[in-house]
Amino acid sequence: MSTISIPPSFEEWVNNFLAFIELEKGLAKNTAQSYENDLAQCATFLKEQGIKNWKSVQAEHITLWISELSMQNYAVSSILRKLSAVRMLAAHLVREHLREDDFTSLLDGPKRIRRLPNTISQEDVNKLLEAPSSGTPHGLRDRAILELLYSSGLRVTELCTLPMTAVDLDHGFLRVIGKGNKERAVPIGKKAIQAINNYLSTARPSLVKAKTGGELFISQRGTPISRKTVWFIIKTYAQEVGITQPVKPHALRHSFATHLLANGADLRAIQEMLGHADISTTEIYTAVEEKRLIEEHADCHPRSQQV
Repeated sequence: MSTISIPPSFEEWVNNFLAFIELEKGLAKNTAQSYENDLAQCATFLKEQGIKNWKSVQAEHITLWISELSMQNYAVSSILRKLSAVRMLAAHLVREHLREDDFTSLLDGPKRIRRLPNTISQEDVNKLLEAPSSGTPHGLRDRAILELLYSSGLRVTELCTLPMTAVDLDHGFLRVIGKGNKERAVPIGKKAIQAINNYLSTARPSLVKAKTGGELFISQRGTPISRKTVWFIIKTYAQEVGITQPVKPHALRHSFATHLLANGADLRAIQEMLGHADISTTEIYTAVEEKRLIEEHADCHPRSQQV
């Protein structure tokens, strides 16, 4: 259910749209829930402006809504996501012959400021990966987690749900189900293979409980390790080794891609390993590398240091 109630005159059309994206498009329930919340917020605003239903909506009404969101200090990314939901609904209404025109076709959303990914230097990554103790089950598990995140660029959710059967240590790769329920094969580096082998042979058996399933990484209770626990593990070790910048699990994924690119990897290969549907998503890492090169030039070139 939406956290915001949808005005009755707008509700039926939204429900039909949500049924379409879930059943026909196969989108996840969490995604449908996000669309529902955004459309409920939009419909509530429209009703307050005296708009009767989706059939009466015009582009200027959505422009007013976007302006209202901006004044409420919503992030540009959030506004663009909400506008995307309205665009999808508008297209659906035209497709179902509930409207003749797409009231969003002439809309311009706010310009997204593309932030560079938060990465960690190779030196700091090495310190982070060496931080866990090899003398305890938790240390062996944590080392394997950190090595695998950096070696394969997995999303933290992919790591937390990764079954042991998906990991082929003999051939050095794993199979993971990513966004959009798409499977991809990802290589595993030698250091990560060694760390996972040590964890499986020594540490994981001591963590197994009666209710433990087939997930590769498990908690003290024998349950699949959670995103929150992985975040805490990384934060704790980063503080221990003196990394001052905030370090989250996704920073290891970003660092994986950036360091591969810096060492000559092909952008298309990085796209495949990360599971990006569009190459433009992967291209952001080229901007990170360009920024690094500019900083290196400014720091090291003699003419750059002269005023």
